[in-house]
Amino acid sequence: MYWTNKRVVVTGGAGFLGSHVVDALTRAGCNDVFVPRSAEYDLVQKEAVRALYADARPDLVLHLAAQVGGIGANQANPGKFFYDNLQMGVHILEEGRHAGVGKVVVAGTICAYPLHTPVPFREESLWEGYPEPTNAPYGIAKKALLVMAQAYRQQYDFNAVQLLPVNLYGPRDNFDLESSHVIPAMIRKAIHARDADLPEVVLWGDGTPTREFLFVEDCARALLLAAEHYDGAEPINIGAGFEISMAELATLIARLTGYKGQVRWDSTRPNGQPRRSLNTERAIEAFGFKAEVPFESGLKRTIEWFEAHKKELL
Repeated sequence: MYWTNKRVVVTGGAGFLGSHVVDALTRAGCNDVFVPRSAEYDLVQKEAVRALYADARPDLVLHLAAQVGGIGANQANPGKFFYDNLQMGVHILEEGRHAGVGKVVVAGTICAYPLHTPVPFREESLWEGYPEPTNAPYGIAKKALLVMAQAYRQQYDFNAVQLLPVNLYGPRDNFDLESSHVIPAMIRKAIHARDADLPEVVLWGDGTPTREFLFVEDCARALLLAAEHYDGAEPINIGAGFEISMAELATLIARLTGYKGQVRWDSTRPNGQPRRSLNTERAIEAFGFKAEVPFESGLKRTIEWFEAHKKELL
Protein backbone atom coordinates (compact mmCIF):
# COMPACT_ATOMS: atom_id res chain seq x y z
CA MET A 1 0.00 0.00 0.00
CA TYR A 2 2.98 2.33 0.51
CA TRP A 3 3.29 3.07 -3.21
CA THR A 4 -0.38 3.29 -4.14
CA ASN A 5 -0.82 7.07 -3.93
CA LYS A 6 2.83 8.14 -4.20
CA ARG A 7 4.03 10.51 -6.92
CA VAL A 8 7.54 9.27 -7.73
CA VAL A 9 10.25 10.77 -9.93
CA VAL A 10 12.92 8.35 -11.15
CA THR A 11 15.86 10.25 -12.63
CA GLY A 12 17.69 8.01 -15.05
CA GLY A 13 14.48 6.00 -15.31
CA ALA A 14 15.11 5.20 -18.97
CA GLY A 15 18.57 3.82 -18.23
CA PHE A 16 19.87 0.43 -17.15
CA LEU A 17 19.10 0.45 -13.42
CA GLY A 18 16.33 3.03 -13.73
CA SER A 19 14.24 1.01 -16.18
CA HIS A 20 14.26 -1.94 -13.77
CA VAL A 21 13.31 0.37 -10.90
CA VAL A 22 10.35 1.68 -12.93
CA ASP A 23 9.29 -1.93 -13.58
CA ALA A 24 9.54 -2.69 -9.85
CA LEU A 25 7.47 0.37 -8.98
CA THR A 26 4.77 -0.73 -11.41
CA ARG A 27 4.69 -4.19 -9.85
CA ALA A 28 4.45 -2.56 -6.39
CA GLY A 29 1.32 -0.68 -7.41
CA CYS A 30 2.78 2.77 -8.04
CA ASN A 31 0.74 4.31 -10.87
CA ASP A 32 2.27 7.80 -10.86
CA VAL A 33 5.90 7.51 -11.99
CA PHE A 34 7.56 10.43 -13.78
CA VAL A 35 10.73 9.71 -15.79
CA PRO A 36 12.44 12.94 -16.90
CA ARG A 37 14.25 12.71 -20.23
CA SER A 38 17.47 14.62 -20.76
CA ALA A 39 16.18 16.32 -23.92
CA GLU A 40 13.54 18.08 -21.82
CA TYR A 41 15.19 18.20 -18.39
CA ASP A 42 18.98 18.56 -18.37
CA LEU A 43 19.59 17.76 -14.71
CA VAL A 44 23.02 19.41 -14.81
CA GLN A 45 21.14 22.73 -15.08
CA LYS A 46 19.48 24.11 -11.94
CA GLU A 47 16.59 25.68 -13.86
CA ALA A 48 15.77 22.35 -15.51
CA VAL A 49 15.62 20.58 -12.14
CA ARG A 50 13.42 23.35 -10.77
CA ALA A 51 11.09 22.90 -13.75
CA LEU A 52 11.08 19.13 -13.19
CA TYR A 53 9.86 19.56 -9.63
CA ALA A 54 7.23 22.07 -10.70
CA ASP A 55 5.93 19.73 -13.41
CA ALA A 56 6.08 16.42 -11.55
CA ARG A 57 5.30 17.56 -7.97
CA PRO A 58 6.80 14.37 -6.51
CA ASP A 59 6.41 12.98 -3.02
CA LEU A 60 9.59 10.97 -3.46
CA VAL A 61 12.60 11.04 -5.77
CA LEU A 62 14.82 8.11 -6.69
CA HIS A 63 17.94 9.81 -8.05
CA LEU A 64 19.62 7.27 -10.33
CA ALA A 65 20.76 9.49 -13.22
CA ALA A 66 24.53 9.44 -13.62
CA GLN A 67 27.41 9.71 -16.04
CA VAL A 68 28.98 6.27 -15.64
CA GLY A 69 31.27 3.83 -17.40
CA GLY A 70 34.12 1.38 -17.01
CA ILE A 71 37.78 2.16 -16.41
CA GLY A 72 38.36 3.45 -19.94
CA ALA A 73 35.37 5.80 -19.84
CA ASN A 74 36.46 7.14 -16.45
CA GLN A 75 39.99 7.75 -17.72
CA ALA A 76 38.69 9.57 -20.78
CA ASN A 77 36.11 11.72 -18.96
CA PRO A 78 37.29 12.53 -15.42
CA GLY A 79 36.19 16.16 -15.56
CA LYS A 80 32.78 15.44 -17.09
CA PHE A 81 32.10 12.55 -14.72
CA PHE A 82 32.96 14.74 -11.71
CA TYR A 83 31.06 17.84 -12.83
CA ASP A 84 27.92 16.24 -14.23
CA ASN A 85 27.41 13.81 -11.34
CA LEU A 86 28.05 16.47 -8.72
CA GLN A 87 25.82 19.07 -10.36
CA MET A 88 22.92 16.70 -10.94
CA GLY A 89 22.91 15.58 -7.33
CA VAL A 90 23.37 19.07 -5.91
CA HIS A 91 20.39 20.39 -7.87
CA ILE A 92 18.20 17.37 -7.06
CA LEU A 93 18.78 17.88 -3.34
CA GLU A 94 18.69 21.69 -3.22
CA GLU A 95 15.67 22.15 -5.47
CA GLY A 96 13.97 19.19 -3.81
CA ARG A 97 14.35 20.92 -0.46
CA HIS A 98 12.77 24.10 -1.81
CA ALA A 99 9.97 22.10 -3.46
CA GLY A 100 9.11 20.32 -0.22
CA VAL A 101 9.84 16.81 -1.48
CA GLY A 102 9.25 14.27 1.26
CA LYS A 103 12.25 12.06 0.53
CA VAL A 104 15.16 11.60 -1.89
CA VAL A 105 16.99 8.30 -2.31
CA VAL A 106 20.38 8.82 -3.96
CA ALA A 107 22.26 5.99 -5.66
CA GLY A 108 25.90 6.40 -4.68
CA THR A 109 28.81 4.21 -5.72
CA ILE A 110 31.39 1.91 -4.19
CA CYS A 111 33.93 3.83 -6.28
CA ALA A 112 33.80 6.26 -3.35
CA TYR A 113 35.68 3.79 -1.15
CA PRO A 114 39.45 4.23 -0.62
CA LEU A 115 41.84 2.31 -2.87
CA HIS A 116 43.02 0.01 -0.09
CA THR A 117 39.80 -0.48 1.85
CA PRO A 118 39.86 -3.61 4.03
CA VAL A 119 37.67 -6.35 2.53
CA PRO A 120 34.74 -6.69 2.98
CA PHE A 121 34.10 -2.94 2.68
CA ARG A 122 32.26 -1.48 5.67
CA GLU A 123 30.49 1.86 5.45
CA GLU A 124 32.70 3.19 8.27
CA SER A 125 35.74 2.92 5.94
CA LEU A 126 34.50 5.49 3.40
CA TRP A 127 36.76 8.27 4.73
CA GLU A 128 39.93 6.27 5.38
CA GLY A 129 41.75 7.20 2.17
CA TYR A 130 41.61 8.40 -1.44
CA PRO A 131 39.63 6.33 -4.00
CA GLU A 132 41.19 4.25 -6.77
CA PRO A 133 42.62 6.93 -9.12
CA THR A 134 41.01 5.82 -12.40
CA ASN A 135 37.49 6.45 -11.05
CA ALA A 136 38.21 8.83 -8.17
CA PRO A 137 36.50 11.91 -9.73
CA TYR A 138 33.25 9.98 -10.13
CA GLY A 139 33.52 8.44 -6.67
CA ILE A 140 34.31 11.73 -4.93
CA ALA A 141 31.42 13.50 -6.65
CA LYS A 142 29.05 10.87 -5.29
CA LYS A 143 30.65 11.00 -1.85
CA ALA A 144 30.16 14.78 -1.78
CA LEU A 145 26.43 14.18 -2.23
CA LEU A 146 26.46 12.00 0.87
CA VAL A 147 27.93 14.91 2.83
CA MET A 148 25.32 17.24 1.34
CA ALA A 149 22.48 14.88 2.25
CA GLN A 150 23.75 14.61 5.83
CA ALA A 151 24.20 18.38 6.11
CA TYR A 152 20.70 19.03 4.78
CA ARG A 153 19.28 16.50 7.23
CA GLN A 154 21.06 18.29 10.08
CA GLN A 155 20.16 21.86 9.10
CA TYR A 156 16.85 21.53 7.24
CA ASP A 157 15.48 18.20 8.49
CA PHE A 158 15.50 17.08 4.85
CA ASN A 159 15.08 13.33 4.38
CA ALA A 160 17.75 12.26 1.90
CA VAL A 161 19.45 8.85 2.07
CA GLN A 162 22.28 7.32 0.07
CA LEU A 163 22.80 3.71 -0.96
CA LEU A 164 26.10 2.30 -2.23
CA PRO A 165 25.38 -0.42 -4.81
CA VAL A 166 28.16 -2.79 -5.80
CA ASN A 167 28.89 -3.44 -9.50
CA LEU A 168 25.59 -4.14 -11.30
CA TYR A 169 24.85 -6.42 -14.25
CA GLY A 170 21.82 -7.79 -16.06
CA PRO A 171 19.51 -7.39 -19.06
CA ARG A 172 19.53 -3.91 -20.69
CA ASP A 173 23.10 -3.22 -19.57
CA ASN A 174 25.41 -1.05 -21.69
CA PHE A 175 27.32 -3.26 -24.14
CA ASP A 176 29.27 -0.46 -25.87
CA LEU A 177 32.92 -1.42 -25.53
CA GLU A 178 33.95 2.23 -25.25
CA SER A 179 31.92 2.82 -22.10
CA SER A 180 30.69 -0.50 -20.71
CA HIS A 181 31.54 -2.15 -17.42
CA VAL A 182 33.37 -5.44 -17.18
CA ILE A 183 30.58 -8.04 -17.45
CA PRO A 184 28.89 -6.68 -20.61
CA ALA A 185 32.32 -6.08 -22.16
CA MET A 186 33.40 -9.67 -21.50
CA ILE A 187 30.09 -11.06 -22.76
CA ARG A 188 30.26 -9.05 -25.97
CA LYS A 189 33.90 -10.00 -26.63
CA ALA A 190 33.29 -13.69 -25.95
CA ILE A 191 30.23 -13.89 -28.19
CA HIS A 192 31.95 -11.97 -31.00
CA ALA A 193 34.99 -14.25 -30.77
CA ARG A 194 32.74 -17.34 -30.72
CA ASP A 195 30.73 -16.22 -33.74
CA ALA A 196 33.85 -15.17 -35.67
CA ASP A 197 35.78 -18.30 -34.64
CA LEU A 198 38.62 -16.23 -33.20
CA PRO A 199 41.43 -18.03 -31.35
CA GLU A 200 41.58 -15.55 -28.45
CA VAL A 201 39.97 -12.60 -26.71
CA VAL A 202 42.01 -9.82 -25.12
CA LEU A 203 40.89 -8.47 -21.75
CA TRP A 204 42.20 -5.58 -19.65
CA GLY A 205 44.59 -6.03 -16.73
CA ASP A 206 46.13 -9.26 -15.46
CA GLY A 207 43.04 -11.11 -14.23
CA THR A 208 43.87 -10.86 -10.52
CA PRO A 209 41.46 -8.11 -9.29
CA THR A 210 38.30 -9.30 -7.59
CA ARG A 211 34.80 -7.86 -7.77
CA GLU A 212 31.37 -8.44 -6.33
CA PHE A 213 28.36 -8.24 -8.64
CA LEU A 214 24.67 -7.63 -7.98
CA PHE A 215 21.88 -8.50 -10.39
CA VAL A 216 20.08 -5.33 -11.42
CA GLU A 217 16.64 -6.55 -10.35
CA ASP A 218 17.97 -7.19 -6.84
CA CYS A 219 19.30 -3.63 -6.75
CA ALA A 220 15.94 -2.25 -7.86
CA ARG A 221 14.27 -4.15 -5.04
CA ALA A 222 16.81 -2.74 -2.55
CA LEU A 223 16.06 0.82 -3.66
CA LEU A 224 12.33 0.36 -3.11
CA LEU A 225 12.90 -1.24 0.29
CA ALA A 226 15.10 1.68 1.34
CA ALA A 227 12.58 4.21 0.08
CA GLU A 228 9.89 2.51 2.11
CA HIS A 229 11.76 1.66 5.31
CA TYR A 230 15.04 3.59 5.73
CA ASP A 231 15.28 7.18 6.92
CA GLY A 232 18.80 7.27 8.35
CA ALA A 233 21.78 9.56 7.79
CA GLU A 234 24.37 6.84 7.23
CA PRO A 235 25.08 5.31 3.80
CA ILE A 236 24.21 1.66 3.24
CA ASN A 237 26.04 -0.91 1.11
CA ILE A 238 23.93 -2.88 -1.37
CA GLY A 239 25.62 -6.08 -2.48
CA ALA A 240 25.40 -9.81 -3.03
CA GLY A 241 28.00 -11.04 -0.54
CA PHE A 242 30.55 -12.83 -2.75
CA GLU A 243 33.84 -12.11 -4.50
CA ILE A 244 35.14 -13.39 -7.85
CA SER A 245 38.43 -12.72 -9.67
CA MET A 246 38.46 -11.35 -13.18
CA ALA A 247 40.18 -14.54 -14.38
CA GLU A 248 37.43 -16.69 -12.84
CA LEU A 249 34.78 -14.40 -14.30
CA ALA A 250 36.29 -14.66 -17.80
CA THR A 251 36.35 -18.46 -17.55
CA LEU A 252 32.72 -18.56 -16.41
CA ILE A 253 31.53 -16.23 -19.18
CA ALA A 254 33.44 -18.24 -21.80
CA ARG A 255 31.69 -21.40 -20.60
CA LEU A 256 28.23 -19.83 -20.53
CA THR A 257 28.62 -18.24 -23.99
CA GLY A 258 30.15 -21.37 -25.54
CA TYR A 259 33.44 -19.70 -26.42
CA LYS A 260 36.24 -22.30 -26.72
CA GLY A 261 39.24 -20.05 -27.43
CA GLN A 262 41.89 -18.55 -25.19
CA VAL A 263 41.82 -15.47 -22.95
CA ARG A 264 44.85 -13.19 -23.13
CA TRP A 265 45.33 -10.52 -20.47
CA ASP A 266 46.74 -7.15 -21.54
CA SER A 267 48.67 -6.12 -18.43
CA THR A 268 49.52 -2.74 -19.98
CA ARG A 269 45.90 -1.84 -19.25
CA PRO A 270 44.88 -0.86 -15.69
CA ASN A 271 43.44 -3.35 -13.23
CA GLY A 272 41.46 -0.81 -11.24
CA GLN A 273 40.93 -1.42 -7.52
CA PRO A 274 42.64 -4.65 -6.35
CA ARG A 275 39.63 -6.06 -4.50
CA ARG A 276 35.97 -5.13 -4.06
CA SER A 277 33.48 -6.90 -1.84
CA LEU A 278 30.94 -5.43 0.55
CA ASN A 279 29.78 -6.04 4.06
CA THR A 280 25.99 -5.92 3.76
CA GLU A 281 24.94 -6.28 7.40
CA ARG A 282 23.57 -2.74 7.58
CA ALA A 283 21.16 -3.33 4.65
CA ILE A 284 19.87 -6.51 6.29
CA GLU A 285 19.31 -4.75 9.61
CA ALA A 286 17.89 -1.48 8.21
CA PHE A 287 15.37 -2.81 5.69
CA GLY A 288 15.78 -6.55 5.33
CA PHE A 289 17.58 -6.62 1.99
CA LYS A 290 19.39 -9.74 0.82
CA ALA A 291 20.31 -10.53 -2.78
CA GLU A 292 18.21 -13.34 -4.24
CA VAL A 293 19.45 -14.00 -7.80
CA PRO A 294 22.36 -16.52 -7.95
CA PHE A 295 25.29 -15.16 -9.93
CA GLU A 296 25.37 -17.84 -12.63
CA SER A 297 21.61 -17.56 -13.15
CA GLY A 298 21.91 -13.78 -13.51
CA LEU A 299 24.75 -14.17 -15.99
CA LYS A 300 22.72 -16.61 -18.09
CA ARG A 301 19.81 -14.14 -18.21
CA THR A 302 22.18 -11.32 -19.19
CA ILE A 303 23.78 -13.40 -21.96
CA GLU A 304 20.36 -14.48 -23.25
CA TRP A 305 19.23 -10.85 -23.39
CA PHE A 306 22.34 -9.80 -25.31
CA GLU A 307 21.99 -12.69 -27.74
CA ALA A 308 18.38 -11.63 -28.42
CA HIS A 309 19.30 -7.97 -28.96
CA LYS A 310 22.83 -8.02 -30.38
CA LYS A 311 21.77 -7.21 -33.94
CA GLU A 312 20.28 -3.92 -32.83
CA LEU A 313 23.12 -3.17 -30.40
CA LEU A 314 26.09 -3.82 -32.69
